[in-house]
Amino acid sequence: MIERVAKDVGAKVEINKIEDRAEILQRGIAATPAVMIGGVVVHSGGIPAHEAVEAWLKPQPLELLRRPTRHLFFTGKGGVGKTSVSTAVALHLADAGKRVLLVSTDAASNLDEMLGVTLQNTPVSVPGAPNLSVLNIDPDTAAESYRQRVVAQMAVNSSDAELSTVREQLSGACTTEIASFDEFASLLSDADNHYDHIVFDTAPTGHTLRLLSLPKAWSGFLAGNDRGASCLGPHSGLKMQEVRFKAALDALSDPGKTTVVLVTRPDAGAIAEASRTADELNALGLHNQRLVVNGVFHASDRSDAIAGAIEALGAQALAAMPSNLLALPHDQVPLRAFDTVGLSALRALLGAAQAAAPTATLQPLEQGTGLDALADALAQAGKGLIMVMGKGGVGKTTIAAALAIGLVQRGKSVHLSTTDPAAHLAVTLDGAVEGLRVDRIDPIVETQRYVDKIMASKGPHLDAQEKALMLEDLRSPCTEEVAVFHAFSKVVSEARSAFVVLDTAPTGHSLLLMDATGAYHRQMVREFEGHSAGRMVTPLMRLQDPAYTRIIVVTLPETTPVSQAQALQEDLRRAQIEPFAWVVNKSVLAAGTHDPLLGARLTGERQQMQRIANGLSKRVFVVPWQVLPPIGLAALSSLVKAPA
Repeated sequence: MIERVAKDVGAKVEINKIEDRAEILQRGIAATPAVMIGGVVVHSGGIPAHEAVEAWLKPQPLELLRRPTRHLFFTGKGGVGKTSVSTAVALHLADAGKRVLLVSTDAASNLDEMLGVTLQNTPVSVPGAPNLSVLNIDPDTAAESYRQRVVAQMAVNSSDAELSTVREQLSGACTTEIASFDEFASLLSDADNHYDHIVFDTAPTGHTLRLLSLPKAWSGFLAGNDRGASCLGPHSGLKMQEVRFKAALDALSDPGKTTVVLVTRPDAGAIAEASRTADELNALGLHNQRLVVNGVFHASDRSDAIAGAIEALGAQALAAMPSNLLALPHDQVPLRAFDTVGLSALRALLGAAQAAAPTATLQPLEQGTGLDALADALAQAGKGLIMVMGKGGVGKTTIAAALAIGLVQRGKSVHLSTTDPAAHLAVTLDGAVEGLRVDRIDPIVETQRYVDKIMASKGPHLDAQEKALMLEDLRSPCTEEVAVFHAFSKVVSEARSAFVVLDTAPTGHSLLLMDATGAYHRQMVREFEGHSAGRMVTPLMRLQDPAYTRIIVVTLPETTPVSQAQALQEDLRRAQIEPFAWVVNKSVLAAGTHDPLLGARLTGERQQMQRIANGLSKRVFVVPWQVLPPIGLAALSSLVKAPA
């Protein structure tokens, strides 16, 4: 079979058979038939799959696959293709006979759609890829498991009241975060070595850096602290995890065990974020880094102005790549004509490029569906909260900034803010606008502000030792979650008298904030139960009020982003929050390109437009693909320019 596959792929092989039992055992082979290539056992026991033999004989599609470490950690800006690339790499390793576990740490993961399996918090085998299993770290499941372990650690003589108090302490978003990391850390330890490789597909950069910083944050909090951690229950609940935290940090920092793969696109913004991430990872001690540039486009028709502009923009971005990224070993993955859904497409992603077939001429987009029409519709309310939501990389910041400018153009006073840890607003705006106040909910600033407020309120009544103990409690990373929620609530309340446009963090992180909002609402309902004085209004109630809040869901005209936007909409509806409109960003339908590769992608774009219009949203607005990225006041203004 090996000779037949070698002939099919055009590879020259020299096969030596070993049948002497002693020599087989001497080479460390426990089961036959076995295959060794270059002195390394790549298969042992049973007949290898055809795909596995192909993977052995074909040239490695990426340099990072030549000597991959056990842990491959993929990170990068939302929308750069982390999930596609990491899944294709995991599949390639599995096809080569390795036992591989693909793990998603993204609360908004779409691995289920890509692989055709239902994700669980335990490994699930992938049909059609015998050596590949996939697992999703589900925050809610992880939190419940963590709660059970902490409660089980409590003394058997604890009273019902004490157990109830601990369960209440463990009900917040902070517990969800640390529980998710606990699951992540257990995979890094994997003492049984059940898998040859564990591939991590992570949430967008800001949330991932938060995850990776947790071992140091929690270790610092635990050091010398023998008191209870209020938002995580008894201190013993954390102490029992301290060894695991250290093991996780050691594994992440060991270049022989872990490689961090920074994924970017040939786009200035994505490259800049990859550069910042590389520096932050180095500061955390994660020095073994590689770079993958995904979606590199080469025009096949030099007379096509649109195709030429796309290629030129990518080339300019790569030419201006910062020195810290240039120093990294790197690979490039070309732009494909297909969506990476299904095993065949994922296998083809890292394979040889295939020419796309020409497509029929596409009809232009309908008039009156641009961002200017959305700005007109929003301005009619006179005031209110506008939340721009969506998966990372779909252009939420651009849409939020443009809508804020559009409202100012229509004579409104606007406060534009962001909950995104990556905070790109300042770069996108690149200037000040009269009538527009711009800021961000900075976790560090808000945490210090919250700590100062607590100390000012309770500190005067405490002695020096009690103050020191309170400050020690406030050092808990849980404090940041509480502080950010308080800042978010304050911004939401401002929309009672003016327009507030909120650029939210990528979906997974935003949903955690929504969970905190829901938890606060339930707590207030319990406290006000039976009291008739005054009317209680919580942030969640304001988000549920369509006259107060308008949710704008942003997506790209591709299968996976639309599915992710649909899942976000369903999550919002479960919280009784109905989106106001969808925005389809970066559409090339009206660009008039005749490049065969782009033409093949545009057929899929039209299908997704139809999918949205046929039931996902009654209000759909479209932002065309721009030859120049919409950065700066002039470019953003052109997207929302009011009719003369």
